[in-house]
Amino acid sequence: MLTIASRVDVMNRLGRAMADPTRSRILLALLDEPGYPAQLARDLELTRTNVSNHLSCLRGCGIVVAEPEGRQTRYEIADLHISAALTALVDVTLAVDESIPCMDPQCTVPGCCDTEGAAR
Repeated sequence: MLTIASRVDVMNRLGRAMADPTRSRILLALLDEPGYPAQLARDLELTRTNVSNHLSCLRGCGIVVAEPEGRQTRYEIADLHISAALTALVDVTLAVDESIPCMDPQCTVPGCCDTEGAAR
């Protein structure tokens, strides 16, 4: 069972991981699909060293895992719960921007969508 201290540690690790824009970009890329350092570096227009350093941080925070594949290493989000939480966090962040219509047709949050379920 998680204690208050361990829950605070989890929040701090997640906050540290997401506090850097490059790590956030890497996480968003890994939400879409697993990736390799060289591919992530190309896609995000970063150096391989930079990507590797950020992946090391994310691994240390327990958010991503490294899976050796021959001479390459594939990185992916460590757990589906983390993927769901990060996706929900991004969706919630978008939902509070009143200039952007609600993206969830099944939204049940009071005041978010009009009575017909359409975006405001």
